[in-house]
This record gives sequence, structure tokens and C-alpha cells, in this order.
Amino acid sequence: MKRREFLGTTLAAVAALEELNAQSAAKPNILYIMADDFGYADLSCYGRPDYQTPNIDRLATEGVRFLQAYANSAVCTASRVALITGRYQYRLPVGLEEPLAGRNVGVPPEHPTLPSLLRNAGYGTALVGKWHLGPLPNFGPLKSGYDHFWGFRGGGLDYFTHKSGGAQTETDDLWDGDTKIHENGYLTDLLAEQTIKLINGYTKLRKPFFISLHFNAPHWPWEGPEDEAAANALTALGSFDQGNIKTYAKMVVQMDLQVGRIMKALAAGAARNTIVIFTSDNGGERFSDTWPFTGKKTELLEGGLRIPAIVRWPGHIKPKSTTSQVAMTMDWLPTLLAAAGAQPDPAVPPDGINLLPYISQGALPVSRRVYWRYKANAQQAVRDGDMKYLKINDQTFLFNVVDDPLEHANLKDKQPDVYNRLVESYQEWQSTMLPLDPASSTYGFGPAQLADHYSPRVSGTAGGGGRGGAGKKQ
Repeated sequence: MKRREFLGTTLAAVAALEELNAQSAAKPNILYIMADDFGYADLSCYGRPDYQTPNIDRLATEGVRFLQAYANSAVCTASRVALITGRYQYRLPVGLEEPLAGRNVGVPPEHPTLPSLLRNAGYGTALVGKWHLGPLPNFGPLKSGYDHFWGFRGGGLDYFTHKSGGAQTETDDLWDGDTKIHENGYLTDLLAEQTIKLINGYTKLRKPFFISLHFNAPHWPWEGPEDEAAANALTALGSFDQGNIKTYAKMVVQMDLQVGRIMKALAAGAARNTIVIFTSDNGGERFSDTWPFTGKKTELLEGGLRIPAIVRWPGHIKPKSTTSQVAMTMDWLPTLLAAAGAQPDPAVPPDGINLLPYISQGALPVSRRVYWRYKANAQQAVRDGDMKYLKINDQTFLFNVVDDPLEHANLKDKQPDVYNRLVESYQEWQSTMLPLDPASSTYGFGPAQLADHYSPRVSGTAGGGGRGGAGKKQ
């Protein structure tokens, strides 16, 4: 090799090393992707057999897959409060909504949030998709730490008409910042397109970014990308006379396709130093796969709470890995702040834990105690280690959810000491939270909606027996 060629090769190698070191020292970009009402086993990498999700599966191939991830609630608003605050949602009035349905409550603009704390650390922040944490003029993404917002404010939106009711009811709920807009297209595709524009813009500015992409999919109405005619005829978004597994599959496959497009945009310049998270706001709904768990959204059975969670961070997280660490929605705030070299506000310390040691530093999983409550059907739950206390109306249970994920073997009489300890622990924890609000929204599925929720009427039950209840769907 000639001297000039040698020097050129050496300088190129040095430059590449310097670039790699600069990327390691730079603040990581963060892309947080949240699906809506997505079941634990709705990805092929978690076992869904009837369709494939190769792009989201690739995140697991290149990162870590959680085996014991939980939502903070079995419904959307409450879990999103936990995400943005890093705390149990029951500390704020809006977190008592199951979900928010018309009341003028929301995340207080003065409350520290994940986007506001990251913005203080030098990040550009953006929310694309679902907000559902309080109405204008008092609440909104731009008041709670996001620099940019493109999406919808309510709980559900038609994929084509972008109305918050059926095609003939209510109004458009698509927004660019605080300006209502109208744009043609399938909602999943539009949200992905906005995310790609933000990635490209932040990359050109060489500014670290936090983009929270909250898909509507696969939340009802059940509409695939070819179902525009059905959307224009729809009169109610949450109708129980629509949907099927095939349509659900098309919705998920389209979301996976758009995740693939987003990852290609990252690969063009920002992928190596970007944390990508994929998860859900709560457990699955009617056409979801929650195996090996029972229960659905609105229920504190494992199927209503267990969610997929995948994290990809090249150079920091071992590819093709899994973790059995119990994780909660509220853990993402301390985890992502730690990754960004930022700190929580000491006046409102997070209830969640930093997950980085368990996904990037080889720490063994630790046992923890976590709590839930749900107003419909007077539900309560505690998980402590492998054991779980559960209350539904007047019925109480103790399960080993590791050995018995179906929650079919009630151990409360066989292990009374454990049962009593968890009940006492729940009461102590509940005394530190806001009390239930009689005016807050709540709902649960009953036999009038889902035949598999049929049970005879017995004393002390609500909604006609079993786990069914009443309330407004969102």
C-alpha cells in the first residue's frame, strides 16, 4: 500500500472511530411507540399464529423482549397518566377516569412530565397520535411538555373519516397543534407519515428527540386499510355488531408495515443512537390474543393488564434477549430519563423504577410489589413476587401467576398468610392514593356485549353478574 493510501485509510478509520465515540457520548434519541388495546400475544414474536409482524418482531430480534410487562391500568386514560408522570395514576384526578369521557379534568400543565423533563434536558419533543389526557383550553400536549402535536385528543377516532363518533355523528378530531384540521387517508398511515417527517427534521437539526407515537390501532372501529366504504356507513364507533379476526389482522399488519417505514427513516441517519420502544396502553380487547392469560381490557385479570414490551438500543441492549423483570407503564419515565442523563423532579418522585440495569447492564430481575384498582366491579389487585391478590366485586382470590397464568387455582385458603399479607398491603397502599371519585367514568364488559362474560345474577354483582359493568366506552 502506498503511503498516501495508508494515510487515507488511517484517517478514515480515525474519523469513523470519532463518529462512533461521538454517538456513544451523545444523548440518545427516543422513539416510544404505543399501540392501543393490544393483547400480550398479538405479535408473532409473542405467539400470534394467524398473521405475521416482521417489522416489530425485528425490534425484538435486535433488542430485548419483556415477558412480564404490565400496563398501569386496564384502560387507556389511566395508563397514559402513568406514562407521562411516571407515577401511579391514582395520584391525579384525571387518573381516576376509566377512561376520560367528557369531564373537564386533565394532566395539570404545571405537573412535571416525561416530555417536559426531556425538553429541559435539551430534547425536541413531539406527540403523534392519541392524547386523551384532558380537553382544551385547560389541557393539551403543548401544555404538558410537547413542542409538537399531530393527532387526536379523544379516546377513539374513525380511521378514514377521522370523526370521534360514527360517520354521521360528532365532529373531526384531528389536530395539528391546537388547530383542528382535515386530512384524507388511513389514520395509521397518516400517523406514521408525520413521525417520519419529525425524524427527518430532527436529524437534519442534529437535535436529540423524544417522539411519542401513539397509534389508534388496533382500537375499534374495526377498519382495515381497504374498508373506507364501511367507515362512511358507520354510525357508532364502538358497535358490538362489527369486526372480526380477519379485519383485526389487517389493522395490525398495516401498523407493522408503518413501523417498518419508520425504522427505514431512522436507518437513514439516526438509528444507531435511538432507543425504540414498542408496547401497548393496556391489555387486549375483543379480537386480541391474550394467551396464556384470561381477561380483557377493563379487567384486572392478567389478560387485561399484561402487554408486549420491546426495547431496541444498538450497542446497549443485547440482541435476541428476553427479561423476566416485572415492568410497569410508569417505569418508562425514570428509565428514559436515566438513558438521557436527566433527573426526575424531586418534588414529584416517580413510583416507577429505572429498567436500564435489567435490559442493558445484565442485572438479574428483582422482585417488586405493584398495585392496581378499577372502579367497575370494585376490582383490586396486588402482585408481589409470583403471587397476586385479586378482588372482583365480592369475590377474592390468590394466584401464583407464574405457575398459573390462567388464574384458575385460587390459593387463598391454602396460603392464608400470603393472602392476608397482600390484602393488608393493598389497604396501606390505597390510603396513600386519591379515593375513588363517584363522578368518574368507568365501564366494563358484560353479558349484553360479550357472551363469554355470561354468568347468573348473584347478590353483590354489577352489570348483570360476572365481570360486566356499565359505563361509556372510549
